[in-house]
Parts: sequence; C-alpha cells; structure tokens
Amino acid sequence: MDLWQDFTFPLILLITFLLFLLLRGYKAELGNLPPGPHPLPLLGNLLQLRGPSLLRSLLVLRETYGPVFTIYLATQRVVVLCGYEVVKEALVDQAEEFSAREGLAIAERTSKGNGLFFSNGETWRQLRRFAISTLRNFGMGKRSIEERIQEEIQYLLEEFRKKKGTPLDPNFVLRRSVSNVICSVVFGSRFSYEDEEFQTLLSLIQENFRRVDTLWVQLYNLFPAVMRHLPGPHNRLFENFEEQKRYVAGVVQKHKETLDPSSPRDYTDAFLIRMQQEESNPDTKFHHENLLLSALDLFFAGTETTSTTLRYGLLVLLKYPDVTERIQEEIERVIGQDRSPCMEDRTKMPYTDAVIHEIQRFIDIIPLGVPHSVTGDTQFRGYTIPKGTTVLPILNSVLHDPTQFADPETFNPRHFLDETGGFKKNAAFMAFSAGKRACPGEGLARMELFLFFTAILQSFTISSPACPEDIDITPEYQGFGKVPRGYRLCLIPR
Repeated sequence: MDLWQDFTFPLILLITFLLFLLLRGYKAELGNLPPGPHPLPLLGNLLQLRGPSLLRSLLVLRETYGPVFTIYLATQRVVVLCGYEVVKEALVDQAEEFSAREGLAIAERTSKGNGLFFSNGETWRQLRRFAISTLRNFGMGKRSIEERIQEEIQYLLEEFRKKKGTPLDPNFVLRRSVSNVICSVVFGSRFSYEDEEFQTLLSLIQENFRRVDTLWVQLYNLFPAVMRHLPGPHNRLFENFEEQKRYVAGVVQKHKETLDPSSPRDYTDAFLIRMQQEESNPDTKFHHENLLLSALDLFFAGTETTSTTLRYGLLVLLKYPDVTERIQEEIERVIGQDRSPCMEDRTKMPYTDAVIHEIQRFIDIIPLGVPHSVTGDTQFRGYTIPKGTTVLPILNSVLHDPTQFADPETFNPRHFLDETGGFKKNAAFMAFSAGKRACPGEGLARMELFLFFTAILQSFTISSPACPEDIDITPEYQGFGKVPRGYRLCLIPR
C-alpha cells in the first residue's frame, strides 16, 4: 500500500504535465485558424459533438462560430465549411488548394494511397484523367453506355412484372440492376441476378457502407495506432474489403487471359493496355493495385449512391402521388408507350428533370461530403489553413441553404423550375460535390437516374400499402451516408 501511495503522486504529476503539454500544443497550433470550440487534450471536441448525428452537432456549432470553423476529432484538426458561398469559394474558386483528399485511417489501411478516391498528387491526377476520358468515350466501337442502361432496365422491369402488383421491397433488386450497369462499363458484362458470387460482392459493399458509421470504425479513425492492435467488429470492415479485392482480382485475371489490345472491351481492358504501354516506366501509376482499387472505387460509387437515390426517390414519390401523376403525364405527352425513354427526351421533360434534381437535393445522401485537405498553407477568408489540414465541406448545408432554395426543408420540384415551367439550373446543386474532386461518374449517374425513373413510371403505376400521410421519408439513419427506411411498394402494369 505504501508503495502505491508513493507511486500515485508522481503518476498524477506526470499525467498533469503531459496534459499541459498537449493543451499548450493545441494553443500553439491555433495560429490564424478559423474559430471553434476549445479542444480538450486527447479528446479534442468529441464531447461537443455528441448527439443524434455528427451533422446536427456541426450545424449547431455553425450558429456560434459562423460558416467556417475549426474542430478537433481527437487530435485531428478539421476545418468545417458550411453554406453555398463558402463551399463554392473553397472547392471551385480555390479548387487547386482544396484538391487534396484527406487520408482517413480506414482508407490509409485499405487503399494505401492508391485508387481514385483516396489518392493524391500525380497518382490521383493521372487516374482521374484516365477514368473520365474512358467513361466519356466508352463504347469504343461497341454499344454506348445509354444502350447498356436501357438493356439493364428491361431486366429490371421484367423482375417487377413477375411480382404482378404484389408488395415488394425494392432494395436488393434495384442495387443488382444499377450495379450491373457499372459492371458492364468496368468489367464488360452484366451478371445474372442469381449469380451467388455477385450477390456476395453486393452484400459486402452494402455492409461496409453501413460499417463506416459504427462506433468501432469511428474509434479506429480517431485512434488507429491503438485500434489496429485490438480485436473487435471494426476488423470485419477490412476483411470485407480484402474479399472485394479478391473478387475483382479474379475478374481482372480473366481479362488478362482474353485481352486483345486492338479491341478493348471495357475500363479494365483499357487499364490493362495502359499498364502494358507503361511497363518500362518505374514511376508509372498504372499498376495492378491501382487497377483493383480504381475498379472497386467506380463499382462502389456506381452502385451505392445511385441505387440509394432510386430507392429513396421512389419512397418520396409514394409520399407525393400528385408529383408522380405529373411525371407520368409528361411521359405520356413526350414518350408515350410505344418506345423506351432515351436521353434526348430529358430536355423536353422539364418537370421530370426538376423532380429528379429535387429528389437528390432533398434526400442529400452524402450529407457531410467526403473529407478534403489543403495542398499547402492556404489563405481562406482571412484565415490560414495549414498544409495537410482536413477540410470538411458540408454538402447538406449547400443543398439546404435557405439563401439558394426557398423553404429548403420541404420537398418542392419548383426549386428547379422557372416561372414558365422550364427547367432552372441552380449552382448550389452540389449533389456530386464540386471542383476537382467532384464525382467522376456524375454524367453516368445522371443518365441512369433519368432513364430508370422514367422507365419505371412509364411501365407501372406505383402505390404503397400505407397511406401517403403515413409514409415516413426521414432517413433510417444518417452518418457518412443517409439510408431510407425500409418500405414496400406495389407496381401495377400500366
């Protein structure tokens, strides 16, 4: 006992001294940073961010500190940007300075600086340029992306017809159909809805999308040096990721065995050809690991966000049947029932276009955006943001900015319609982010959303077992992403 008492005072003194050094370190690095709540040693501002959601906590802090403020997630410094004007100034007006991607701890362990989403510098520039040009020019003498989407939609409509109007949960069938579109672009072929390996891949991706927001994974992001040595549910995320890589590696191997450099079939073939062209370059960014991770990045982005938007959008249309009726009236007037919708129809269908934009704005499925960082010490609105600082552009605060959208918390297609009923663009529509890190698959996603929504509403009358007033369109949960509540709908052939 005496030994413990002798030890206690020096221990308390040591802890106090360490806390003092940490606190002094926080103060020293404040410099000319934007204002923010005072951080605690080790914890940072985690106590101020407790609540039902991180988004809500950040929006509360904005009321006190303004649209640009600094927080600490444990020891990680983060500058938060809120509102259209601020986010535009950063991501568009100072696009180069804010073009780096913050390496989240989970991304550093999975991607290791490779791939499209979490790479930086020359790796990111080359891979992004290649992905955009390949997606834009896709077809290569074969079928266009639009034709591939239309073909996949026919498989989806047939699945719906089999239900003969009985209530169904659209979740998995929409995810399978949307993922087959990006599969046809990246891997050159679609997969059968009954393909077990394909279904496993989709399940792994969906599971990891949810795991990002779990407490264990959040703790890993905050304290990776400790958490990487501990057992726990967070490790399942990394195990899932390795299984996804193995699946893609198998597809890539089959492509290698059948590759014809004179006739590339898809993104994978194009990447393999580029790898061959640069195999003598020791600094090439076109190597096997970047192929696997870029393909996975495209597959994830082309599956989760678009399928979630479709599923959430159908729920919103069930809530507002008058909006659905107006879309179907426009479909009848412009397209009719004798042919499938095509992209040329969109300019003639301003109301449908406005509804799809409003769905994306209203549901706001990536509310926090994806973290950026600054490429060097950056002057912004009179503050100095040190190189490497994490920057969080809150897309929710842009899509729900009351200075840009009248009554932003209400679903209203008029947000994208002018006085004559024509479609009205709005620069604050940043559902795909903005600047140099905007989603490279934005064009493909826009095409899919228009063709899927119009084809479904052309072929079916949708209804819900529940009354519209009883339909809850608030998200089931919101963290990194928003997910709609589970629901069932009936599709009656028209």
